[in-house]
Amino acid sequence: MNLEFLTVSLLVVASPGTGAAVTIATGLSRGARTAAIAALGCTLGIVPHMLAAVTGLAALLHASSLAFEVVKFAGVAYLLYLAWMTWREQGVLRVEPDGATRSDCAVIRHAVLVNLLNPKLSMFFLAFLPQFIAPDDAAPTVTMLQLSAIFMAMTFVVFALYGAFAARMREHVLGSPTTMTWLRRSFAATFVGLGVKLALTTR
Repeated sequence: MNLEFLTVSLLVVASPGTGAAVTIATGLSRGARTAAIAALGCTLGIVPHMLAAVTGLAALLHASSLAFEVVKFAGVAYLLYLAWMTWREQGVLRVEPDGATRSDCAVIRHAVLVNLLNPKLSMFFLAFLPQFIAPDDAAPTVTMLQLSAIFMAMTFVVFALYGAFAARMREHVLGSPTTMTWLRRSFAATFVGLGVKLALTTR
């Protein structure tokens, strides 16, 4: 591990994306505690991509255009579903007391699915992490797992901070129906934009 790995990983984690949007929306609508749970779910959603890279399944995803397209458009469909539900006030920006309606497990399942349906994460683990494993490394799998654990820890911390900041703004936002309507539509548009961006990406 070196400074370059930490810097690039932080940039990848902190850049706007679906996981960050879901965590921020959760913080605004349900508070800091549930936002932290959503951040945990987004982090757990990385595990399948990490395991795929370690076992070589990510290479298959990279080699098979059909497999990549299936996962990609499943992700696009889910993002568009999130956009529609958010627009209708039934999605991630639905206002409710912490934990009142959606259970912690449901929040985690939702967040896991957001990252699970992102084939670019598999590409990240396949193309990026190996660059930081020395050719003469005696235990490359162990090193890759260690780097992955650091990446996941950074994901949780950054997303939890996003959610906590959003939660601090919660009372100001909830006090203005106009602001809530604007935010709901903005998040719906964000999910549509992320879906279109994912649909246009190539391997």
